[in-house]
Amino acid sequence: MAELLEGLVISHLGQGIAVEYNHEIILCQTLRRLETVAVGDRVSWTLSSPGQGRIEAILPRRSLLERPSRNGKTRPVAANIDTIFVVFAVEPHCDFLLIDQYLAVCENHNIDAALILNKTDLPQTDIIEKELLDYINLGYSLYRVSAWENLGMDELKSALKDQVSMLAGQSGVGKSSLTNAIIPDKDLKTNTVSATTKHGRHTTTAATLYHLNDGGDLIDSPGVAIFGLAGLTEQRLAYGYREFQPFIDQCQFNDCRHLKDKGCAVLMALENGDISRTRYERFLKLREKMPKTFV
Repeated sequence: MAELLEGLVISHLGQGIAVEYNHEIILCQTLRRLETVAVGDRVSWTLSSPGQGRIEAILPRRSLLERPSRNGKTRPVAANIDTIFVVFAVEPHCDFLLIDQYLAVCENHNIDAALILNKTDLPQTDIIEKELLDYINLGYSLYRVSAWENLGMDELKSALKDQVSMLAGQSGVGKSSLTNAIIPDKDLKTNTVSATTKHGRHTTTAATLYHLNDGGDLIDSPGVAIFGLAGLTEQRLAYGYREFQPFIDQCQFNDCRHLKDKGCAVLMALENGDISRTRYERFLKLREKMPKTFV
């Protein structure tokens, strides 16, 4: 019987999966009975031929990020993430509704979240600063950077050390510029993965795990579809607002929707100023965006 080895999934390549083992990359296939393997998974695998293997099992995950799939289902994208860094900027328009959506997903997937304000070389507004204060008061770390001017990058790189991280953000906020500043040899590493396996062309739509020079890993995943609301119920969305959490269990009814419900502790906290009104209003908007089967 072939020896069972442990490896790290770093990318999907065509129909194969790139697994890192002892600083080498092995192109693996999976057993049909296995659930979908995600980048960041630690797996047990066996060697089937030189440079190729078969994934036998997915080892226990500490966190899992999924994206909406067909028929209301979800599909794993990345596993074992410690922190998701939500990137936003003054330009384009700062979408705090999208930021709240990212944070709600993180709160429900056992993943820490932090904020990155990029393009700090551009003028800031008092409105943005007021919104940022709400996040800071909730305990979210905020990193002010400019990838273009190389401002604040040392502090950000220090925060990425010794953990598995992911950057997320809407188009135009400079996520690619940040990624390239954090991983200067990203293209070289990507080409190395494809060349080493000699099978399956690497695509820009696939998540890929990169090792950082100073320690830690960064999973690069294009697009924002992975942070959809399809996997959340109305109750989980409310839980995704960190300031709601101390009050949810104090509501008079277990199925409280935190709208105009009798005995709602969240609404009481809102009236008392313990919950930000702008954040609460965005909760209502996200609730309207949710798939109707859940609302």
